[in-house]
Amino acid sequence: MTSRQILVRDLLLLLAFAGWALALPHYGSEFVVSMALTCLMYVALSSSWGLFCGTTRYLSLATSAFFGIGAYTSALVLEQVSWWQAVALGAGLATLVAVVMGAAVLHLRGTYFAVLTFGMTELIRHAVTYFEKTVTGTVGRVLMVVPERDTIYLTVLLLAVLAVLCSILLRRSRLGLALLGIGADEQRAQTLGVNTRLVKIAGFALTAAFAGAVGAAMSVRWTYIDPHTVFNPFIGFQTVLIALIGGAVTLWGPLIAAIAFSVLAETLRLQFPQIYMMSLGILLILSVLYLPGGLASLRGSTFTGWWQSSRQWVRDLGRKEDRRG
Repeated sequence: MTSRQILVRDLLLLLAFAGWALALPHYGSEFVVSMALTCLMYVALSSSWGLFCGTTRYLSLATSAFFGIGAYTSALVLEQVSWWQAVALGAGLATLVAVVMGAAVLHLRGTYFAVLTFGMTELIRHAVTYFEKTVTGTVGRVLMVVPERDTIYLTVLLLAVLAVLCSILLRRSRLGLALLGIGADEQRAQTLGVNTRLVKIAGFALTAAFAGAVGAAMSVRWTYIDPHTVFNPFIGFQTVLIALIGGAVTLWGPLIAAIAFSVLAETLRLQFPQIYMMSLGILLILSVLYLPGGLASLRGSTFTGWWQSSRQWVRDLGRKEDRRG
């Protein structure tokens, strides 16, 4: 397929996904719509995470920080401004924090970068908690203005579609090529004239903007938020797991994995939370060992290869037994 045909195919698939998700509230129950909202939230978070971390191979654990900043911004300003302005402010403040954070830590790679982003997330969470305890005298916010369910759903759907659309367009842009070049060989990209520091900060800020907007939109779902809820590291860890298991470098992997994990979470987490966490761990191990490209890299040839490998393993085992006999 040519590049243009692939672009048309991806846009048609995205249009079909958006149409299906748009029609869902009209025939789905409250439980199905709630599950779909969780799906869309993780589609937006994991797809936007893959924009930067999938291409550059920088493992960021700061998603929950940007999510929490967006959620708190929305909770603070929603009574004074409109819904869309609150979401935009959440995205803007998260972007601003990402630029400052990126300028401080994006010269590091690997474990050091991952640990520092997680450390800064915890720092922000404890700073918000300390501020509320000492200045406002209470921890947490009750959201008095809550939009209708369909408004929240459509907003998160729009953010999920925009995240995937941004990923489609970014892969065909100079910024996307620069991010891929950094992931392949950062020093070579720098030698070829790429301003790697600026490109990394731009990609990191783009990821944060989506996480902040999703946090601002999802905060009203809880009606009461506190730092422990919205800066919860589990939100960031699950985003990373979804992107890695689905295929962080691929376009559709995070979306496929987000739907699968959200369904798994809603059906298992409440009644069997241990089984849910074990499932996450087992899927991650299997993905790393047998499917490093993620669920999106599954093809017919993959199953054929697994079948041939298992047959060869059985034959080798039989030969060893014959020699012993």
